[in-house]
Amino acid sequence: MTAQTKSLLPILVAVALLAAVPLVTASNVVLNFLVVALLIALVGQGWNLLGGYGGQYSFGHAAFFGTGAYVVAILQVRYGLNAWPAFALGILAGAAVGGVIGALAFRSGLRGSYFALVTLAFAEVLRIVASVAPVTGAGVGTLIKLDLRWQALQFQSRVPFYYVILVLVALSLVLIHVVERSRFGAWLVAVRENEDAAAALGVDATLVKIGAMTLSAAITAAGGCFYAQYYLFIDAGIAYGPWISIEALLAPIVGGVGTVLGPLLGALVVKSLGEATKLVAGDAPGLDLVIYGSVLVLVVAFAPRGIAGLLTDLLRLRRRTRRAEAPAEAGRA
Repeated sequence: MTAQTKSLLPILVAVALLAAVPLVTASNVVLNFLVVALLIALVGQGWNLLGGYGGQYSFGHAAFFGTGAYVVAILQVRYGLNAWPAFALGILAGAAVGGVIGALAFRSGLRGSYFALVTLAFAEVLRIVASVAPVTGAGVGTLIKLDLRWQALQFQSRVPFYYVILVLVALSLVLIHVVERSRFGAWLVAVRENEDAAAALGVDATLVKIGAMTLSAAITAAGGCFYAQYYLFIDAGIAYGPWISIEALLAPIVGGVGTVLGPLLGALVVKSLGEATKLVAGDAPGLDLVIYGSVLVLVVAFAPRGIAGLLTDLLRLRRRTRRAEAPAEAGRA
């Protein structure tokens, strides 16, 4: 086994296990839960590239999610474009919005909380515009016509949708894996650790951050496109609402920022806690946010590197314990 194949092994195992789920159960409840969890993982992976590897914490990833969702819906409803090219154009539109916002923010020298607030402001502006613009359906929203054919990217069963979102998540995992081991990834981490030092070494920090934001926006927009096709309805509150920005940063923070599998682990854990809370306490308003906030506080306090970092530390401890025990056992023999 080559070193490259070995490094991809965790991704292959995770994807293979998830791919086997429909073979084990055909429950719509289970599949719907996993579809939503994988959607959050995809959006979280987009945030992770910018926030985890680049250190640029965004509160406005809804801007990219909503752009992708609205573009794929509007192109089908108002212009009669097929869903597949509309999906691709939605991703490109989200990437373009990310590039524009990144250029405006980073070329202005915004960092830290200032950058986070600017991204939040852009998402809110887009929400307001979408709530009044005729092309988006204003306050009514946009409803995609039901057409249960694969050519229209619509299916009667949840299983094909599950595999579509799984493929998107798998592609995002591979992309982040490649970025992590590339020169661009090294520049991105250097900017995160010390932007001034990276610039002194010849790294164009502004260009690197804009590139990261563009890729991040494209991944997040893919999640928005899928959402529109899965639910066949989108409005301003859903597309550009703060809920998706919260989910986008919560999953990687809980799972492990700056790790390939962190957003996937975090999404599965967070959504599992959300569903468990509903089973125990019902649909009490705001209770899910209380649970999410509590989990976030606990993770930051006791596992700042997230679940992925905690698992890594446990594996290292186990290896050290085995190495320490090996000489003692040899001496006894």
